[in-house]
Amino acid sequence: MIRFVLNVLWLVFGGGIVLAVGYGIAALICFALVITIPFGVASLRLAVYSLWPFGRTVVPKPGAGVGSGLANILWVVLAGWWLALSHILAGIALCVTIIGIPFGIANFKLVPAAFWPLGRDVVDVP
Repeated sequence: MIRFVLNVLWLVFGGGIVLAVGYGIAALICFALVITIPFGVASLRLAVYSLWPFGRTVVPKPGAGVGSGLANILWVVLAGWWLALSHILAGIALCVTIIGIPFGIANFKLVPAAFWPLGRDVVDVP
């Protein structure tokens, strides 16, 4: 029940909707350019994860190979480090207040996914 309450509060006050819309727009742009479709899939994964982060985590995908590693290097150069830095700064800003600490932790959970998204899955935590 607490995860549900935190996720609803995240959607309203933590920026979950804004993050999901931003990642969704990035996914649409990546889908429009045919060669960047894998990045669009990763952006959609980040959009869904940023909508409902509490009670979920990112794990390595068992079938990911060298291609996803090389694509991740390209992702880091083009967008990953900016996204990770923005989540770190937002997490620090939210952790300044006591009420914002859970939302800051949620932003810190999004850092690895934003930095290295290909070859990972979002799964529910038991």
